[in-house]
Amino acid sequence: MLVPTRPCSARFTRSFFAAPGKGTQRLVILGSGWGGYEVLRGIDKKNWDVTVISPNTYFNFTPLLAGAAVGTLEFRCTVEPVRRYTPQVQFYQAWADSIDFKQKSITCTPATPPVGFGESKVPSKSFNIPYDKLVIAVGAYRQTFNIPGVKEHAHFLKDVRDARLIRTRILECLEQANQPDMTEADRRKLLNFCIVGGGPTGVEFAAELHDLLHSEVAQHHPELARLTRISLYDVADSILGSFDSSLVRYTEHTLRKEGINIYTKHNVEKVEAGKLFIKDVGEVPFGLLVWSTGLAPNPLTSSIDDFKKRPRTDRLMTDEFLNVLRTDGTADQDVFAIGDAASVEVNPLPATAQVANQKAKYVVKSLNRLLQYTPSFDEKGNTKPLQDPFRFQNRGSLAYIGGWRAIYDRSKTSEGEPDQNPMSKESGKLAWLLWRSAYFTQTLSLRNKILVPFYWFLNWIFGRDLTRF
Repeated sequence: MLVPTRPCSARFTRSFFAAPGKGTQRLVILGSGWGGYEVLRGIDKKNWDVTVISPNTYFNFTPLLAGAAVGTLEFRCTVEPVRRYTPQVQFYQAWADSIDFKQKSITCTPATPPVGFGESKVPSKSFNIPYDKLVIAVGAYRQTFNIPGVKEHAHFLKDVRDARLIRTRILECLEQANQPDMTEADRRKLLNFCIVGGGPTGVEFAAELHDLLHSEVAQHHPELARLTRISLYDVADSILGSFDSSLVRYTEHTLRKEGINIYTKHNVEKVEAGKLFIKDVGEVPFGLLVWSTGLAPNPLTSSIDDFKKRPRTDRLMTDEFLNVLRTDGTADQDVFAIGDAASVEVNPLPATAQVANQKAKYVVKSLNRLLQYTPSFDEKGNTKPLQDPFRFQNRGSLAYIGGWRAIYDRSKTSEGEPDQNPMSKESGKLAWLLWRSAYFTQTLSLRNKILVPFYWFLNWIFGRDLTRF
């Protein structure tokens, strides 16, 4: 999950932390996403004094957000509370503004509203959190490529709050288009749903939206359903660039057959209220625009000058043990970086939830072993590491494409070589079963392991709720 940063405007700084127990080292985790939350879950809380800093009090199970955005699931099914682990763990809802790696201190600003009412509100003051070990898992921001109007007029889909706004806007478009004084031309504009970005998130949302429009909307608003249109735009030659080409062709054929318009090699020049301007095409009206074009650097990692960073992405570079690398090439043994904010220098990996989760488990194992570690030496007199270098295990990629169909791709091994397993590529209903079973088993809490299949079954029987409130 993202840890947004902003310049600290407070004039005074205060120290705000609880002293650790005797002999206990302070571990600070920045972020509560796929990396940070997994470290929080697995760390030995009896032997580490753990502090989590994140602007969000929850973890987002991001693969389910597209379903929540159209009512297939309820929003609570996609989140896990950080405070499940308090008071064992100290949690601050705050932005990490800067890190002093020499003094081992983090300057933070509360992510909560100022205290007080009216003019008597007291501005939020920054506070410092010291650390012995630090895990940077702040994620990345939404990529807009500085295209004018995107931040003001587009919706994103990286957080449960984004899903809530999208769901509200879909229902709003339907109700607006249903007004008796609307012309058919205006209705078509309102009911044109545009998605920019042909990655898994964009494709899954298009598929989930299609399911909604051709089931519940077709049932309750048949006169509007025939006017709806879903348009998927991408600047690349094809959608789903990380998937095998045969699966991409299957997906494109399936989506087009279902009436979803796919436009590749299309460049967006600017966005205005209700208007998308595309190069060589011109103005495209829309009622809803969902923007899903990748990741931009987190301001916190961009502001760090002490460590090596990958050009353009500003991701912190780490060694094979996931410790950050100083500008001179040496590793800082007290700082780990994982998730979308980091990249292994010798083996760059994609910024996916799967990679972040595996890195987090590796860091947990290192930190838990560290407390009972007795140094040993190799034949050259060098200290042996706590464990073998991190190695990513590719478990495959999944994407839902609508109508109880999905695609599954594990055609490449962790080393990038072709996988000879005949089950390395699947599509259709079998892949859909893999998709649902995988996300069900990966759901973290017992509560959500019950709620997710319950809502799937409930909406299959009774349909999605179109109530706007």
